[in-house]
Amino acid sequence: MAEKELDRPVPAPAVPATRIQTMTRALILDAALDIFSRHGLRGSTVDEIAARAGMSKANLLYYYRRKQDLYEAVLERTLADWLQPLEELTVEGDPAEELRRYITAKLALSAERPEASRLFANEIIAGAPVMMPSLETTLRDLVSKKTAVIRAWIAQGRLAPVDPVHLIFAIWATTQHYADFDAQIRAILGPKAESPDFRSSVTQSVLAIILDGVRPR
Repeated sequence: MAEKELDRPVPAPAVPATRIQTMTRALILDAALDIFSRHGLRGSTVDEIAARAGMSKANLLYYYRRKQDLYEAVLERTLADWLQPLEELTVEGDPAEELRRYITAKLALSAERPEASRLFANEIIAGAPVMMPSLETTLRDLVSKKTAVIRAWIAQGRLAPVDPVHLIFAIWATTQHYADFDAQIRAILGPKAESPDFRSSVTQSVLAIILDGVRPR
């Protein structure tokens, strides 16, 4: 039995992606995001994505074998980008500054990649058929860890006694609103939404509203 186990072939270790492969994957995902955000998963084709990326369909399929794989990779990248600033919340930090940094980062992501936010929102509205496993594991675990941080701040008297989960939900809803409801914002504000200082005024207003709401009384 031991000899048979020794004779069993050992899988080769995964080879790290080269710099060119990493850049190519990013290029493909950017192109896929553009197409998926405009046409959805069903309305998009691999041919369109390859053309948008400036490569052949065969070359694209070398990196992602199915359209579904591409769609999932785009959503996973978006989730990872959003979770990174949340990961950085620490119990040792000043609550107001930690939340300020997180909210500012989330607003910046919404401004820089509004199409990613809208695509993710559509996935959630549809019942998260692709992303549910990640939501129930990666996202749930991180939210659990960071609500523990917020509870510690509250216990130390450094934050108002609010529900930590709903605080995180409120931050998500507010920051992503400026991407997901961009058309509505422009319809209401008109030229103001195009002014150079619009984003900074949004950041200042959102920070004032949320941080004042959690300030210890």
